[in-house]
Amino acid sequence: MDNRFTAVARVGRLFGDICSGGVSLSLYTTLPEDFDPEQDALFVEIDSLPVPLYCEEFERRGVSGANVRFADFDTQRRAEELVGKELYMELAEDEDDDEFYMEDLIGFSVEVGKLRGEVTDFYDSEMNPLLGIDFGDGERLIPAAEEFIVRIDFERKKMKMILPEGLLEI
Repeated sequence: MDNRFTAVARVGRLFGDICSGGVSLSLYTTLPEDFDPEQDALFVEIDSLPVPLYCEEFERRGVSGANVRFADFDTQRRAEELVGKELYMELAEDEDDDEFYMEDLIGFSVEVGKLRGEVTDFYDSEMNPLLGIDFGDGERLIPAAEEFIVRIDFERKKMKMILPEGLLEI
């Protein structure tokens, strides 16, 4: 399966009466807590293709197990095709890959012109969210505005900002 999918369970064995097509699953911790078997499809890889599976019945068995019957896999012979296979869920596509939380910037080093500092805090406010930045002389509150942020390097935990003239003057 490609990187649009994440493994969430493995089909263990058949369960139920011989004609039901039920299978027992071992659930992985990657199965989302908000998984809705009536709405969310699971996928199995068949002939190198992701094939969607829709739950007709889904009954949890403790934290890491479930008994399931899938539509179109409603006979013992069809259900046997799934035994031993991993099940996947499609990852939600990020609408904006550049999206992050300002709190994520705490601990980042900051470059503002010749000044070097570190983000020490984030003060959330709908009217005026602020970053607390220490340039070595105590924390200063800087508006957390996207237009002031030139570049963020998440791997190196560095950020470059350009601030309006006079903003840092005391």
